[in-house]
Amino acid sequence: MADGNPQILPKRPKVEEVGGETQPKEEVTEEPPLPLVPPTVQEEIPMVFNAYATAPAARRRREKVVGGGGDGGPVAGLPVDRRKSKVWNYYAKLGDAYVECNICKKQLSFHNSTTTMREHLVRKHGIRDTLLSHLKDDQGTESDSAGPENAGKRCRLTPENGFHHPPEPRSEVITELVVEMIFRDLHPLSLVKDKGFGLLLGYLEPGFALPSPAHLAGGLWHRYGALKQQLERYLGTAQALVLCVESWTSQFHQSYWSVTANFIDGEWRRARCLMETQRAKAQGMLGEKLVALLAQFGLSGKAIFCLMHDGATTEVTHGWSEVPCAARTLQLCVKAGLEVQEVEEALAVARGIVRYFQQDPKATRSLTSKLEAINKSQLKLVVDTGVRWLTTVEMCETLLELKWAIMAVLEEDPKGAAGVQNLADHQWKLLQDLLPVMRTLKLATAFLREEQNVSISSLLPCVHGVIAAIGQQAEEASAVIKRVVAIVGMELRQRWGLAEEEKLLESPAVIASFLDPRFKEMRFLSPSSRNELHQRVKNMLSQVCGPQSPPAAHFWGPNPDSKAQAGNQVACCANAGSQSVYDVLLGKDPTENMPEIHQQLENYVVEPLCKRSTDPLDWWKSNERRFPAVAQLSRRFLAIPATVVLAERAFSTGQSLLEHRRALLAPENLDPILFLHQNHDFLETLRNGNERRSRNPHPEPFRGSAGV
Repeated sequence: MADGNPQILPKRPKVEEVGGETQPKEEVTEEPPLPLVPPTVQEEIPMVFNAYATAPAARRRREKVVGGGGDGGPVAGLPVDRRKSKVWNYYAKLGDAYVECNICKKQLSFHNSTTTMREHLVRKHGIRDTLLSHLKDDQGTESDSAGPENAGKRCRLTPENGFHHPPEPRSEVITELVVEMIFRDLHPLSLVKDKGFGLLLGYLEPGFALPSPAHLAGGLWHRYGALKQQLERYLGTAQALVLCVESWTSQFHQSYWSVTANFIDGEWRRARCLMETQRAKAQGMLGEKLVALLAQFGLSGKAIFCLMHDGATTEVTHGWSEVPCAARTLQLCVKAGLEVQEVEEALAVARGIVRYFQQDPKATRSLTSKLEAINKSQLKLVVDTGVRWLTTVEMCETLLELKWAIMAVLEEDPKGAAGVQNLADHQWKLLQDLLPVMRTLKLATAFLREEQNVSISSLLPCVHGVIAAIGQQAEEASAVIKRVVAIVGMELRQRWGLAEEEKLLESPAVIASFLDPRFKEMRFLSPSSRNELHQRVKNMLSQVCGPQSPPAAHFWGPNPDSKAQAGNQVACCANAGSQSVYDVLLGKDPTENMPEIHQQLENYVVEPLCKRSTDPLDWWKSNERRFPAVAQLSRRFLAIPATVVLAERAFSTGQSLLEHRRALLAPENLDPILFLHQNHDFLETLRNGNERRSRNPHPEPFRGSAGV
């Protein structure tokens, strides 16, 4: 189009008197060409559906003048509002340029077209019927608008004039949706070869040619590359990273390492992003593999603050602090306690009873009928596994709950039950006495599952409380239970260093607890250890925040330079005439030359404790300006999670859907599928939240921030 030709913009209403009332009337205005689409808006357009954003049919008029008009019919020239589309049921208009989604409160740019609004409903909320009706309308309208009158309008919708690209073919959109289904639901690429999938897609979209696995792999790696660049920019904003290494095995007997980056961003949100899943090599090569992985994201080994593993790795060099996974460590502690001979024998008999009822149909029917008679048919017998101690608790609970029904079935059919050994009376009593101790240990997992307790700062207070609670339970218990409690308590103290406080002070978990405003009293430490811990935190503040003024006197404990201070006091007495009485009698005020960062620490210590149900990140977000140096240190230590994986999965009683499906994926495309599966929604939500704040600098309308 020539530079001098005017742009045809959407029609604007003109006020006109109709039947004594003011009615709008459409008129076409000519204005200078529209500016190019800003980069933020271009990024907002989804990758899959960006082609439909500027289809000619989507820019149809929103108002239509209805002609005719008889009895009860519309009056001639009376405009009818065409904003009765179902799309507007999900949006509220904010001025002339923006609309807001009623579901997620996200704001979108509005240019007299509902296309982007429809795409948002499809991509974010799965309202697929809206997209299908939109596509049908586009196809029908494009055929209707093929006349010469609309040809001029269509030729203006070109990228050279600042508009988006023309619509993609429908087949390409469907292919992109198949790729998204693969990484969202963890399907193998061979899904397109399955007969059932082909029949379903052929019925929904006749004539569509299924893409080959190689074609899908190309689209998958393209999405992976784009998202990896976003993650690289996001990780570059972190002050320090905590790497978590999960070891797992596929059904093809191949071992893998899944490396996750954890940190707290500038908005005090917890971030957990999967960086890579790779074949596990020799254990001594883990450090080199991690350094090479960091280089891919433009990071150095200095960016790593701490390393957490699940116990399957050996020592890693490069000067990184190492922390074991709380779920793995607790599993080892409980397992050691259950290896007491009497307990081990009772659990073996219990497993035999459960397997008998699971394998014998006649016994199963008899037990089911008895449970229905006592309204306990919802209870099911479960057998425990050696790698999940919580299943042992579940097995004991169901056995004790169904004890009398089980014994009745075994007594009714002694011949059929001849192959199964029943629990003796003292064994039933042992399991009943063991169950309260196991339930107390189970409470620790429920505590660490809570959102405000996912950090390692909650770990040591929790472990200390568990040791005290099971110790009280063992005071009046049998000798066997006392041995179990003693072994579990000893394992907990040794594995988390509670037995040696000097060694404990070197653990990042202790410093994290001190920087948690709920546990800063450190009740599980002796007074001397608390003073030593405070001094270590002071030294860390000086290192993290750079050079400061000369070191201040010790506030919580004796100063090692006390002799020098005593000499200074004697010298001060000689010049008492020029000093105050306080300086002469009490010595120099330690707060006068105290560095500001140390004064912040003092103020943080005397701050009242907050409620234990408070999220420490929320507290620091509100008090960061009061203690900026301490907040900077807290952002590092509170980023360390208590478990390698999410607590819900770490303390689950069975295999999660993620663990089951990833074990079936082929190794050549496993990394991009898992990467997109675990990072796509989080980074998309984060980016949309940043774009929303950039469009409106006032945060009041945006109550819901991007979830982490």
